[in-house]
Amino acid sequence: MASLVDVGWKLLEFKARSKRSGSIYEPLKLSSLHREDEPLWEKLDRYYNAVKTTILNYQSPTTGLFPVKTCSECKEAKVRDSLYCAAGAWALAMAYRRIDDNMGRTHELEHSAIKCMRGILYCYMRQADKVEQFKQDPSPSKCLHSVFDVDTGDEVHSYSDYHHLQIDAVSLFLLYLVEMICSGLQIIYNTDEVSFIQNLVFCVERAYRVPDYGMWERGSKYNNGSTELHSSSVGLAKAALEAINGFNLFGNQGCSWSVIFVDLDAHNRNRQTLCSLLPRESRSHNTDAALLPTISYPAFAVDDDALYSQTLDKIVRKLRGKYGFKRFIRDGYRTTNEDKDRRYYKPAEMKLFDGIEYEFPIFFIYMMIDGVFRGNKAQVKEYQELLDPIIFQSYEGHAVVPKYYYVPADFVEAEQNKHGSQKRFPSNSGRDGKVFLWGQALYNIAKLLVDELISPKDIDPIHRYVPRQDQRNVSMRYSNQGPIVNDVVIHVALIAESQRLQVFLNTYGIQTQTPQQVEPIQIWPQKELVKAYRFLAINKKLGLSGRPERPVGCIGTCKIYRILGKTVVCYPIVFDLSDFYLSQDVMLLIDDITNALQFIKQCWKMQGRPLFLVLIREDNIKGSRFNPVLDMLASFKKGNIGGVKVHVDRLQTLISGAVVEQLDFLRVNEAEISEFKSFEELELPKHSKVKRQMSTPNASDLEQQPEISVEEWLDKPTNEIIQKFHDSNCLASQAQLAGILLRREGPDFLTKDENLMDELERIYRRAGSRKLWSVVRLAASLLTKLVDSLAPSITSVLVHGKQVTLGLFGHEEEVISNPLSPGVIQGIIYSKCSPHGGEREAVLQQELVIHIGWIISNNPELFSGMLKIRVGWIVQAMKHELKIRAGDMPPQDIYQLSPSDIKQLLLDVLQPQNTGRSWLNRRQIDGSLNRTPLGFYDRVWQILERTPNGIRVAGTHLPQQPTLSDMTMYEMNFSLLVEDKLKKIVLPEYRQIIVELLMVVSILLERNPELEFSDQVDLDILVKEAFSDFQKDHSSLEGKEKQDGMEAFYNTPPVGKRSTSSYLTKAVMIQLLQGDVKPCKDDPCSVS
Repeated sequence: MASLVDVGWKLLEFKARSKRSGSIYEPLKLSSLHREDEPLWEKLDRYYNAVKTTILNYQSPTTGLFPVKTCSECKEAKVRDSLYCAAGAWALAMAYRRIDDNMGRTHELEHSAIKCMRGILYCYMRQADKVEQFKQDPSPSKCLHSVFDVDTGDEVHSYSDYHHLQIDAVSLFLLYLVEMICSGLQIIYNTDEVSFIQNLVFCVERAYRVPDYGMWERGSKYNNGSTELHSSSVGLAKAALEAINGFNLFGNQGCSWSVIFVDLDAHNRNRQTLCSLLPRESRSHNTDAALLPTISYPAFAVDDDALYSQTLDKIVRKLRGKYGFKRFIRDGYRTTNEDKDRRYYKPAEMKLFDGIEYEFPIFFIYMMIDGVFRGNKAQVKEYQELLDPIIFQSYEGHAVVPKYYYVPADFVEAEQNKHGSQKRFPSNSGRDGKVFLWGQALYNIAKLLVDELISPKDIDPIHRYVPRQDQRNVSMRYSNQGPIVNDVVIHVALIAESQRLQVFLNTYGIQTQTPQQVEPIQIWPQKELVKAYRFLAINKKLGLSGRPERPVGCIGTCKIYRILGKTVVCYPIVFDLSDFYLSQDVMLLIDDITNALQFIKQCWKMQGRPLFLVLIREDNIKGSRFNPVLDMLASFKKGNIGGVKVHVDRLQTLISGAVVEQLDFLRVNEAEISEFKSFEELELPKHSKVKRQMSTPNASDLEQQPEISVEEWLDKPTNEIIQKFHDSNCLASQAQLAGILLRREGPDFLTKDENLMDELERIYRRAGSRKLWSVVRLAASLLTKLVDSLAPSITSVLVHGKQVTLGLFGHEEEVISNPLSPGVIQGIIYSKCSPHGGEREAVLQQELVIHIGWIISNNPELFSGMLKIRVGWIVQAMKHELKIRAGDMPPQDIYQLSPSDIKQLLLDVLQPQNTGRSWLNRRQIDGSLNRTPLGFYDRVWQILERTPNGIRVAGTHLPQQPTLSDMTMYEMNFSLLVEDKLKKIVLPEYRQIIVELLMVVSILLERNPELEFSDQVDLDILVKEAFSDFQKDHSSLEGKEKQDGMEAFYNTPPVGKRSTSSYLTKAVMIQLLQGDVKPCKDDPCSVS
C-alpha cells in the first residue's frame, strides 16, 4: 500500500515539472496525495504551498488587496473577496502557531492578512467624506465603495456604473478585524484609525433601516437597479456590532481611548429586524445562498436554533444542486439566456433563467465549515463527498475550486424541460481568470478544520459560535448564542421632582429621593447623553463629526456613566417632557413604563443589573391622575410590574450592582465641551404643600363640541371671525375659528397683537389640561405637531415585512415601503389628511403609528394575515367597533377619546373577532384591517396559473404575464402586488367577500385539475351574479321584494346551507364550465 502512495507522490512531482499549456485543471484525485502517517510539519507545508500558490501569489505588493480575477489585465479588488483571502492566510497562521520551528511562516502569513486588512482600511479612510455623508443620509450615492484598484486603492467605478452600497461587506470587515485582533494581530495603529472605525460602526448601526444591494450587488432579484432590505446584510451588521461592542482595537496594549462603543438599542433593532425577516432574504428573494455566511460561519448571527434550522432547511431544499448551490431562484448571472449588453433586465425576463441558474461549489464549503463548528460529522462527510468530484488539481497538485458550474447553450432547452437532467461544466480561465480566490480561501479554511490542524476556536476567538452545551456568559461579549431566558430583576430608583412632592408621597408610604439627595450623582435627561456622545470619534483631520444625534433608548439609559469625573444616571425617554399631547395622558405614561420594563427584561444580556429611574413630577399627580400613579408606585414597592421583577431602593445603594460605562473619549475634547445640564430639583417655598386639585373627569361630549356651525362661518368676513374668536369662551369654537383664519390668512396673521400660532398654542395647552381631546387634536393638527419616535415606529412595521399606508379612508393613500425621515413622514400625513377635512385624523394617525410600532414589536401575531397596515382603514375599523358597541345609541366620537383609550380600542380591534357578532360586523372589521386567511396569496398564484387572461377586480387587472415570469409563488413582492390590486376596493365588507371568493376559486381549481378559465376572471361580475342568485332565493323564501343593497348578503355566514360560499361557488362553476376542459390521464369518461 505504501508503494502505491509513493507512486502517487512521484506522479505529482512529474505533473508539477511538466508545465503544459491549456487548462489549469487536471482531474487527479486528491485522496491519493495524502499520506496517513504524514507529520504535522509536512501537512502544514503542503497547505502553505497551496495557499502561497493559489492565493498569496496574487496579493498586491502595494495595497495588499486581492484581485477579483487572477488574470493579468484585471485591476479590480472587491472588499468581500479580499477579506476571505486574508482570513485564509490568517487561518493557516493559526495552524503554524502550534509548531515551534515555523521557518518564519507564521509571521509571513499573519502579516499577509494584516497587509490586506490595512489595505482595505486605507481605501476606506480615503473615503472618509463618504462616511460622513452616509451618517446623515444613508443613500446609495453616499456610501463607501466596494471595489477599488488593486494596486493603487483608487476608486474604480462611479455610483452610476456600480452598486457600491453593500452593508454586509463593511460589516464583514469589522467582524474579521475584531477576530484577528483578538487572536493577537496588530492591525490598528493610532487614534485616527480608531475614530474612523467608530464612525464605520455608526453607519452599520442603522443597517436595519437601510435597503442595500446585498452580497450579489444587484439588490432586487429582478435586477432593475432597486435596493432592498436584506437579511444577510442586517445579520452581518448584527454580528459585527456584537463583536466590536466594548472591544479594544489596540488589543492587549490598548487603553480607554481605543475602545469601541455600540448603541445597544440600535443593535437590538437589528436583532429584531433579522428575526422578523428570516427565513426570507428580502421581499423579492424568498431564500438566498447569501444567508449561509450570515446564519453560519463567519457571522453566526442567529441566536434561535429553530430559526437557524428553518432558514438553513429552506436554503438547502430550494437551492442545492449536484454541483453546488444556486445563489437564488431564477438567478440569470452569466447564463446563456442573459443579455450581456444590458445591465438591467426587462419585465418577464426572469422566466428565461428558470432551471439554468449557475451552481456554486463554494456553498458546499460553507456547509462543511458549518458542520465542523456544530460538531455534525455526517454533514461534513456529506458535503465533502459532494465537493470532491467537482474540484480539480492545478499542475502543482493543489485543489482548484471552480467559481461555478453552468449549462452550455446547447443543453439549455433540455435542462429547462427537466431540471437536473443535463451535465454542467465548470467555469474556466477564459472567463474568470485562473483561480476563484474567495473559493480557494474558504476551501483551505475548511480543510484545515476537517484535518483538525486548527479548531473552530482558532478562527473564532471571540466566540461568535458557542455550542449549546458550553453556552455561558463570555467575557466582554454583549450577546451569546442561544435564546437566553431572562429572569432579570430590574433595579428601580424613584426620584421626586421636588422636596414637597417627596413629603406628600411619603404620607402614602412611597419612599423617594430628590435630585439634591442623590448628589454627587447627577441625573440627566437622555438628550444630554446624546450631547455627550456627539464628541465620540470626532476627527477634524478626517472631517468626521462623531456620533449622529440619535436618541438613547431604554437599554442605554439603564447604565451608569462616568463622564469627566462625574457619576451620571439617565432617566428613560418616556419621562421626557414632550410637546406632543400624548404626554398629557398619565394612563399612557404608566403603560409606556410597563412596556419599557418588559422590553428591558427581554433584551438585557449584560453583566450587572439594569438601573431604571422613575421620575415623578408634580403634574403627574394632579386631579384624577393621582390614583393610577399611586397604584403604579405601590406595585413598584411590592416588587412586580406587569410580570417584571423589580427592586426599589436608594440610588446610592443600587449603583454597586449596575453596569458602568466610561466615556473617557470626552477628555480628548474637554476644552470644547459646553456645560451639561442635569435634571434640577424644583425650587419651591419652604413648608409649601402639594395641593391636590379636584379630580378632573373626562370632559363631556357637549364640552368638546363647538358652539358654532363651522359651515356658517367659512364665508364670513375676517373681522367678524376675529371678534367671535375673542368673544367665545368655548375652546372648541376658538379652535375651529382659528383654523378658518389660518387657512385664509396664514400662520403670521395677528389677532389683537397676538400671533395666530401663539393663540393656537394657548388653546392647545388649555384644552390638554381640561382633557378636551377633540380640541387638543384639532389644535395640534393646525400647529402641524409631530410626535416623537414616528420614524422608528414606521421602521418597526416595515422590518416585520409589512407596508404602511397613510391617508384618509376613501381617499388616496401614500404607501411607505422603505424607512423615511420624520420630516418626510410629517409632510405625507398632513398632505394626505388635512385637505380632506381630516385635520384631527392627521394627529390621530400619528398616535396609531406609535402604538402599532410598539404592538408589532411585542405581539406580532396580532397582525397575522395583514400585509399592508393601512392606518386610515384601521381608523375605520375602530369607528366600526364604536358603532357596534353603541348598538342603537349614537356612537362615541373617536376623536374625543383619550390617547390611552385609543390604544386600548386599537388592541381590542386587532384581537380575533368575537364569534357573537354579526357576519356583517365581522366582515367590516376584518375588511378594514385588510386581513387575509393563511396561504391566501399562494392560492391567488395558483389561480393565476390557470387563468391565461388574468384576474380583474375593482377596475384593475392582474395579468398572468409577466407576473408569473417575473415572480415566484412564495415571493413577498407577489403578495404586495395582489394587495395593490385589492386596495382599489372601497367597502371593507366587499373586500372581505372578494377575499372569500378567491379562496372559493382556488379550492374549486384544486379539486378540478382538468378545468381552467378561458376568459378573464372578473371578480366583481362573479360577486354580482352570486348576489343576484342570493336575492332570488331570499325573496322567494321570505316573500320579500328584492333589496338593492347588499347588506343582507354581507350578513350571511360564509359556510353552510345558503351561505355566501354556496352562491359564490355556483357563479364560479358556471364560468369555469364555459371554458376548455383539458384532457386528463385515466379519465373515466374517456371513450378511447
